[in-house]
Amino acid sequence: MAETSDDLITALRAELPGEAVVTDPDRLTSYQHDMATFCPYGTPAAVVLARSTEHVQHVLRVASRLGVPVVPQGSRTGLSGGANAIDGCVVLSLEKMAAIREIDAPNRIAVVEPGVLNSTLSAAVAEHGLFYPPDPSSWEISTLGGNVATNAGGLCCVKYGVTADFVRGLEVVLADGEVLRTGRRTAKGVAGYDLTRLFVGSEGTLGVVTEVTLALRPTGREPRTVAGLFPTVAQAGDAVARVVAAGLVPSLLEFMDQTSLRACNDHLNMGMPDNAAAMLIAQSDADPDRAVADIGAISAIFTEAGGFDVVEADDLAEGELLLAARRNSHYALEALGTGLTDDVCVPLTRLADYIHRVEKVAAEADLTIATVGHAGDGNLHPSVIFDESDADQVRRANWAFDEIMRIGLEMGGTVTGEHGIGVLKRDWLARELGPVGERVHRDLKRLFDPAGILNPGKVLSA
Repeated sequence: MAETSDDLITALRAELPGEAVVTDPDRLTSYQHDMATFCPYGTPAAVVLARSTEHVQHVLRVASRLGVPVVPQGSRTGLSGGANAIDGCVVLSLEKMAAIREIDAPNRIAVVEPGVLNSTLSAAVAEHGLFYPPDPSSWEISTLGGNVATNAGGLCCVKYGVTADFVRGLEVVLADGEVLRTGRRTAKGVAGYDLTRLFVGSEGTLGVVTEVTLALRPTGREPRTVAGLFPTVAQAGDAVARVVAAGLVPSLLEFMDQTSLRACNDHLNMGMPDNAAAMLIAQSDADPDRAVADIGAISAIFTEAGGFDVVEADDLAEGELLLAARRNSHYALEALGTGLTDDVCVPLTRLADYIHRVEKVAAEADLTIATVGHAGDGNLHPSVIFDESDADQVRRANWAFDEIMRIGLEMGGTVTGEHGIGVLKRDWLARELGPVGERVHRDLKRLFDPAGILNPGKVLSA
């Protein structure tokens, strides 16, 4: 193994700058895993800090020749273990490839390298009167390459869609080092198979993305915001169903349960009432008159569904204050203990029933489960809170996590709406796909990666 490792390092350094190849044991530990809980990870033989497509090509040519696995990484903010290293692999870090290569304002596109942060692109295109809608909660620290790898979503998905809806084209380095370009720059284009969509969400198992062409939108208008508290989860779920049935399309419609509300109160000293079972927050970024009318209608629906303390923000600052609890919920819940976060999406008509079933799972497991999520598209994030030093709590937490996914599938949902599969949900993906779907996935994997070196063990189980 040592000889193989020495051969690998020598081959990598043959065409890479000296500082690009990291072998120091202390530094290697920084690249072992993402932010997911209880996902296995190993120690890489080396980390390559790529700065160009040519660097990525060299790494994959060397890895293919030597049969060494390659694990692509962004900023390691993922929640499914998709960027976790395995023993003896090369971690291919794309953080240094962080250039915005082009902003074409007339055609409303941007061309970026994979290491660009979501928030950096948002700020850059705003100067041109444009915006990039996908906004995961980690938007200030997650890279666009990582967003593409997991097909990330965010708070605005209910109106604008997920990452795949904005990816026009890709530059991808294949397992053997060849460069493939997919898609186009134009608004329309249906020539050939949609390879772009195939790579989006593939989590580095089919190729390594080195450039992304993204569609942009005109800058949204200052949003109007309303928040409402509800005495029961069922009433909050009913309110969501009524908003959808009324034909209203808010730019976001978010849910928080009592546990997450109380955690955010403690974390941010917000002083919100803690006697509510749930809170809904909605925004509209339509033109001013339409936004006022839409938020007024949503406010009335909240009240009619049993909501109380229904508040419409007077301005943008107050609206952001109302939304602060939801944006910071992940960090607030960290104070309660270790969290195992689910990412289930269910039909909107089953939302309240799903949350009620999750509450029953919490009672049966005798653990706290805090639920937040994107109510407008049925994508919820129940977080199982437990003490990782208590073996029995760990066992019960894993049981609860699996139950949450099982119930979602039973209701006609999916085990991930935006976090990806990684290693955390491989077995559950197989259940969702069924045997034919799983076989087709494996066939595609073998086609693009016949030696199996690209992020092995992710998405598909062995």
